[in-house]
Amino acid sequence: MTAALIDGAAIAEQLYVDLRRRVTALGARGVRPGLAAILVGANPASEVYVRTKARACAEVGVHSVQHRLNVDCAEREIIELLGSLNVDASIHGILVQLPLPPGLVTGRILQAIDARKDVDGFNWSNLGALVDGQVRLAPCTPLGVMTMLQHEGIEVEGRHAVVIGRSVIVGKPLALMLIAHGATVTVCNSKTPDLRHYTSQADILVVAAGKPGLVGGGMLKPGAVVIDVGINRLPDGSLTGDVDFASASRVASRITPVPGGVGRLTVAMLIANTVSAAETSIASR
Repeated sequence: MTAALIDGAAIAEQLYVDLRRRVTALGARGVRPGLAAILVGANPASEVYVRTKARACAEVGVHSVQHRLNVDCAEREIIELLGSLNVDASIHGILVQLPLPPGLVTGRILQAIDARKDVDGFNWSNLGALVDGQVRLAPCTPLGVMTMLQHEGIEVEGRHAVVIGRSVIVGKPLALMLIAHGATVTVCNSKTPDLRHYTSQADILVVAAGKPGLVGGGMLKPGAVVIDVGINRLPDGSLTGDVDFASASRVASRITPVPGGVGRLTVAMLIANTVSAAETSIASR
């Protein structure tokens, strides 16, 4: 068996076509979606991510602005900036690029973002909606995974989905989304003994542990759908996922590559959340 490749980049391009249409429709009503990104310090990876998001905004016609703060800025300064963005009618989405420098309380800062503009989906109000099976502004990577499964026609209801990773960014919200779609869900983490026991039962396996090559083909159920959320930089500068692609692709029925898989959908979902927030702002007038 050779797994079929799930091309996240191609799916993202299709989504951008629809997003451009929605942005045009908003423009006809006098609204241009706006996304504000806050970058604290000069983390090289964060710089790359912010530039990628800005390019994606430009591609679909979303206005984007970047606010850069010194690495030693006070938490109060960030929260004051968020307060001004919360009431700025030209801004519909706000994100704080993570990770933040040591000494800043990430949770407190993220909760200062208006839930209606929380396009990363980390506000407790938006996360709480997932517990009720509702999607308001959901975290982008889990939303990208669900969009990918839907686009590929992969049935979730009645399937056993195993998620490796319990972060609030991916694992926890994704588990809630899968449950809402009728899957039986097992969540594993770094403390889970005998990981293979669980992965070998998975009809759908999502790996978001941040450990290169954590899952190999010998750990998979034949025919499983494998979604690799991990992105790790090796000493030679190349990127790899949490799944050993070579061995896993000989056992799985479908698999995502790294790069070119979930990452492209994550950015597309950020833009989609921004456009949705702009549409909601009109509806609430």
